[in-house]
Amino acid sequence: MTTTAPTTVPAYGAEEIRDAGYVDVLIVGAGVSGIGAAHHLREVFPDRTFVILDAQDNRGGTWWTHRYPGVRSDSDLFTYGYRFKPWRGASIAAGEEILGYLDEVIDEDGLGQYIRYHHRVTAASWSTEDRRWTVEVTRGDTGQQLRFSTRFLWMCQGYYNHAKPYRPQWEGMDRFQGVVVHPQRWPEDLDLAGKRVVVIGSGATAATLIPAIAGKADHVTMLQRSPSYYFAPPTTNELAVTLRGLDTPEEWTHEILRRHYIAQYDWLARTSLDAPDELHAFLIESMRPLLPEGFDVDRHLTPRYRPWQQRIAIIPDGDLFAVLRDGKASIVTDTIEAFTEHGIKVSSGEEIPADIVVTATGFNLSVFGDIAFTVDGEPVDFTRRVTWRGIMISGVPNMAYTFGYFRHSWTLRVDLVSDLVDRLLAHMRDKGATMVVPTLRPADADMPLRPWSDPENFNAGYVMRSQHILYKQGDREPWAHMLEHEQEREILPKVDLDDGTLVYR
Repeated sequence: MTTTAPTTVPAYGAEEIRDAGYVDVLIVGAGVSGIGAAHHLREVFPDRTFVILDAQDNRGGTWWTHRYPGVRSDSDLFTYGYRFKPWRGASIAAGEEILGYLDEVIDEDGLGQYIRYHHRVTAASWSTEDRRWTVEVTRGDTGQQLRFSTRFLWMCQGYYNHAKPYRPQWEGMDRFQGVVVHPQRWPEDLDLAGKRVVVIGSGATAATLIPAIAGKADHVTMLQRSPSYYFAPPTTNELAVTLRGLDTPEEWTHEILRRHYIAQYDWLARTSLDAPDELHAFLIESMRPLLPEGFDVDRHLTPRYRPWQQRIAIIPDGDLFAVLRDGKASIVTDTIEAFTEHGIKVSSGEEIPADIVVTATGFNLSVFGDIAFTVDGEPVDFTRRVTWRGIMISGVPNMAYTFGYFRHSWTLRVDLVSDLVDRLLAHMRDKGATMVVPTLRPADADMPLRPWSDPENFNAGYVMRSQHILYKQGDREPWAHMLEHEQEREILPKVDLDDGTLVYR
C-alpha cells in the first residue's frame, strides 16, 4: 500500500475533532526510537515543547506487542542499550528486562508526562504557509478524534505493522483440527502441555521460541523451507565478569563492553562482504560441536545465501541446539504441501503430526505507520521519493525519521540520528529558518533510483515483500542509506548541513 492522503471524508465531522494544541516537536512512537529521541531532544533543547504519541496501550513498541514465550533481544544489550544509560545485566536480555530498562529511562527523564498512549496517528498534513504539520489522531480507547499541530515531526514508530503480522495461507488450513497461532498474537492461555507443536520458520523468532517451549510441549518440530545462519555466544560475557570483579566503575564497564561488541559486529559486517566464505565456514563450524551426533548440517543448517544477507539469529549458550540434543525438538527442511486434519504434509510425502502450529513466518513492514501524508494539499507517494541519509525524505519538509541497523544493534543508530536531528534543529534556529526540505540538486535530478534495499546487500523475506511500498534511494550520498555503523559513526557527525541538499526557508 502506498501511503497517501485519504480520498474519503472522515467518519467524524470537523466539528467533532478536538484541538489538542501545539508542540514544537511531535514524536510518533514510544518504543526504543521514540524514547531515545525524546531523551536527546530534552538534553539539547530543554525549553522546547514536545509530545510522544503511541497507538499501543503501553510503552516499548516491539517489546510490548511481542509477548511470546522466551522473547528476547538478538543483539547484545551493551549496544542495544542507549549510550547515555549503562546496561547492567547480561549481554542478552528477555523482553521484560528491556521494558524495565526503558521504564528506568522514562522515569529518570520524566518522560511519562509527555507520552500519550492509545493515540493512533491517521494523517499528517504540512502547510508551507503556516509552517506547521497538522496531525490527526484517533484514540483507540475512546474513539475520540484529536488534532495536534507541530513545527517538526519526528517519526519513530519503527517498521513493524503491529496490527497485521505476515500470515501465509496454505491449502487445507481450514480442515486442520488443531490451533494455529502467530507469535505476534500469542494467546495468554495457550496450553502446551503434552502437545505436539510445529513451528514454521527458522529465523530469530523460531530460534527464540523453540527452546522456551520445548520443555513444556511433548515435542517441537521446526519446519523450515530453508536454513538460517545461527551464532551461539555465551549469555555471560567473561570480560564483563572480570571488569565487575575488579569493581570497575559501571560507566567504564559499559563503555568498554560497548566498544568490544561494536568491534565484534564491525568484523562480522566487513567479513560478510569481504570474505563471505570465511564467515560462512566460521559460523557453520562453530555450530558443529553443539549439535547432536550425526546431525545433517548440510541439509538443515547450511543457508543458500551469503552471511548477513539476512539476519544472523543469536542463540545464547546454544539453547536451540541443546533441545535438539535432548530430543525435545527436531528440524524438518522441506516445503509445505498442505495442512491435514492432524498435522502438515510436506513435499516429501511425510506428514508431521501437530496439535499446535506456530507460524513464525515474519512480519509485514509499514511505511511511517501507514499514515496518510500530504504536503500543501498534495498526497505524498513515498514510492516516488528518495531518502536523505536514511533520516529525511525528499520534498517532505520538517520531518525526520529514525530507522536502525540490520547488522548492528538498532539503538546505535537511534543515538546517531538523534544527534544529527538535534544539530539540524539548532542549525535552523541559528539561520532563522522555519522550514527545511531535502531537495535533489540539479546534478542529482537524473540519478538512478534504487530499491529501498539492494537484494545483494540485504534480502530478508519481509524486506523483499515490501519493496513496492517503500521509498527509494539513490546511487550517491546523501541519497543512499543502509550504511554500516562503522561508516556512519564517522560520516553522520560530520554531515555538512549547508551542502545544497537541504533547502531552508
